[in-house]
Amino acid sequence: MSVISTLYQKLRKEPYWLTSIVVTGLILALQQAGGLQSLELLAFDNMTRIRGDKGPDPRLLIVEITEEDIRNQSEWPLTDQTVANLLGQIQAGKPKVIGLDIYRDIPQGTGQAALAEALQQPNVVAITSIGISEKDSIPPPPNLDPRQVGFNDFIIDSDGIVRRSLLFALKSEDEPLFSFALQVSLRYLATEKVETERSSIDNGSENTLFKWAGDTLLIDSTEFTALETNSGGYDTIDYSGYQMLMDYRSPNLVARKVSLTETLAGKVDPGWIEDKIVLIGVTAPSTKDFFYTPFSAKREVEHVMPGVTVHAQIVSQILSSVLDGNKNFWYWPQGVETAWIWIWALAGGFWVWRLKRSAVLGVVIIIGLICLGGIYFVVFQLMGWIPFAAPALALLATSSVLITYQVFYQSFYDPLTGLPNRALLVRQLRRALQSSSKTDVHASAAVLLLDLDHFKAINESFGHRFGDQLLQLAADRIKTQLPSQAKLARIGGDEFVVLLQNLSEASQATKIADALYNQLAKPFEIEEQSITTSFSIGIALSQVQAAEEAETLIQDAHRAMARARALGKEHYEIFDPGMRQEAVKRFQLEAELRQAISRKEFMLYYQPIIDLKTGTLAGFEALVRWQHPERGFISPGAFIPAAEESGLIVPMGSWILAEACMQMRQWQVQFPQAQDMMMSVNLSTKQFNQINLAAEVAEILKKTELDSRSLKLELTESAAMEDVKGTIEQLGKLKALNLKLSLDDFGTGYSSLSYLHQLPTDTLKVDQSFVGRMEVESNEDSNIVKTIISLGHQLGMDVIAEGIETAEQLAGLRKLNCNYGQGYFFSKPLPEDAATVLVAENKLWITDAVLENEALGMKAIAYTLES
Repeated sequence: MSVISTLYQKLRKEPYWLTSIVVTGLILALQQAGGLQSLELLAFDNMTRIRGDKGPDPRLLIVEITEEDIRNQSEWPLTDQTVANLLGQIQAGKPKVIGLDIYRDIPQGTGQAALAEALQQPNVVAITSIGISEKDSIPPPPNLDPRQVGFNDFIIDSDGIVRRSLLFALKSEDEPLFSFALQVSLRYLATEKVETERSSIDNGSENTLFKWAGDTLLIDSTEFTALETNSGGYDTIDYSGYQMLMDYRSPNLVARKVSLTETLAGKVDPGWIEDKIVLIGVTAPSTKDFFYTPFSAKREVEHVMPGVTVHAQIVSQILSSVLDGNKNFWYWPQGVETAWIWIWALAGGFWVWRLKRSAVLGVVIIIGLICLGGIYFVVFQLMGWIPFAAPALALLATSSVLITYQVFYQSFYDPLTGLPNRALLVRQLRRALQSSSKTDVHASAAVLLLDLDHFKAINESFGHRFGDQLLQLAADRIKTQLPSQAKLARIGGDEFVVLLQNLSEASQATKIADALYNQLAKPFEIEEQSITTSFSIGIALSQVQAAEEAETLIQDAHRAMARARALGKEHYEIFDPGMRQEAVKRFQLEAELRQAISRKEFMLYYQPIIDLKTGTLAGFEALVRWQHPERGFISPGAFIPAAEESGLIVPMGSWILAEACMQMRQWQVQFPQAQDMMMSVNLSTKQFNQINLAAEVAEILKKTELDSRSLKLELTESAAMEDVKGTIEQLGKLKALNLKLSLDDFGTGYSSLSYLHQLPTDTLKVDQSFVGRMEVESNEDSNIVKTIISLGHQLGMDVIAEGIETAEQLAGLRKLNCNYGQGYFFSKPLPEDAATVLVAENKLWITDAVLENEALGMKAIAYTLES
């Protein structure tokens, strides 16, 4: 017991020990959740860039197919005869290995026999692609020895950068699939080391060029450390197969390069080819075979690397390790990383606690971060990848926590009970009052002031130590009766204050007061003595249409407490029972919303979307409506905001999505003309931010049997711009389901033009506020619509205009080549049966009469559109 007491006292006097442990635990949890991976990868990229350029590898030559080569050949893909001629020209130079990074799974033009013969040469390695699934795979050239084939797939991190190379994967337990770079390297090393047969590549035999067992891979006698899910700065990666962290040799010139045209013309020095590895690949921008690398950041012009160059980087790394003795990246075990993080957390806490708030504290912390960066740099030069962001964050977090403790805790907390004191309570109360004044929830704050009766007599009779213990026990009992959002403070010798927020009715405060009376009426056991005491409670409620000062509200509660004590009720007294009726209505609406979901009172209406070029029905937008059993039709504007605030929009949105998908599937089964129609469904911000949204959408599509290409999800521009990075990631997950994505209300939210090209959206939706003002004399809104349509088309998106109400608006939009439109000019939102009739009719929506009206409208708004 004495040991525990001693430890407790030490931790209380030197809290940086416990703080450093807690912070380390939180950092590790954040690390395991992948929260620091992006920062660690950023540090890795910076270190990669500053390591310097090692220059071209003399063992490699790249034959690149440039844009000019493609123009010279006048065709793409290259014919088999051209590739055969290229291989023959290179073979004449006597290379050790030729790596063909061009797909040849199907014949191209003439020369199939010549190409087949050229590929049969034992020093040629071709490519295949394993893809994400078997459906996505691309086979190698036909009739080629498996030892001459390697997959050319790259592993791309979540930020789009290639930092890892997949050396091989297991198709089955004893059947490995080798990467293109590994096959090329092994063929080259075979000529340098030993003659390899098929038995030379296995998973365990001795004296072989290539061996692997578990997490260990040996090429000749060089060990390559496999990446695991938490190796180095990685926290949550897919480490399937055998992956290696890439050591980029050069940002621009990993090997000497010659063009296809030069090679075919025999203009390449034979010395560049003899006994070399020759890699053939495409570098023409039009083929889009490019990847982001650690060198891509910090460039004025976007820097990407062709796939064949990335293969060359991997080949050079393997050869440099085996032949030159260069080290590969190594990593610390998890236990060492934990200790590393804790040491820096402890250092930050120690410095803050010892130096207090002296002027040198900031300098010491900066020096500590510089030292950490220096160690990280040295270790990286030694090919070690250790955490940097985690220990830096641990140092700063521990320092910040203890500085905050020193600055604020002693000023705003009661040292006896650990509760907030009067100063902090006043701040909390001011915030609560300001918050309630900005919402529709009236009378949402209440103050309960509790005063211990006859406390002075207790102190005089039993001593101050006894009185202190009584106050501590009383505080503990009060806490047990309060809701989680309530605030408890000690503002005087024997006075406690409870702050209640977000109340819907006054009875909530009185119920808590009753519970406190019942709990505090029980005897207190202190120093083997039982004592029963009483409390007087005053309640003050925030006033209707009043801007109460926090101190005033506390004074009101104090007056009510004094009245309760004077009346001798041993109960509570309310200073002002006034409540705001709007709060009751809002809470009632939320309650009815919950019932409406369970009672299925919602229904969907469908507004037609028309193809403005063909005049045909292109699809519908699903819109929710509420038919209340007692109050009748309730406008979406009245209940959607309440659903958003309460979070009910999430289950409501799930129901809308499922119902809309089911309806579209029914139409497609019932009507052949509905096969190409699209169902558009709006996503709320809270629904879009769900982690499992993509999985939920996939499940709904599966249950309803709707083709994902028939579903379009709409997200408002302002919601998309709240967290651009998170939006891009979430849209990417949805896009992987092969559905369509639309950016709604474009032009009304934040400026997203700088991010628009990063969003994987298919459609821009012009807000009806712009469409509705296209006919006014000012041409500002017409120009906005014109710009949005032009921007959408330039980015390969189609454009929908909503809110079309007149022929003039339709005429203007058709002149601007807007793809689709919707609005009351065509049809208002319709219930299911009426929408079904429209689908069955399959009518032409833009008729000759409409076109005549358009012609008149074109004259009316020509000046607006052209001026």
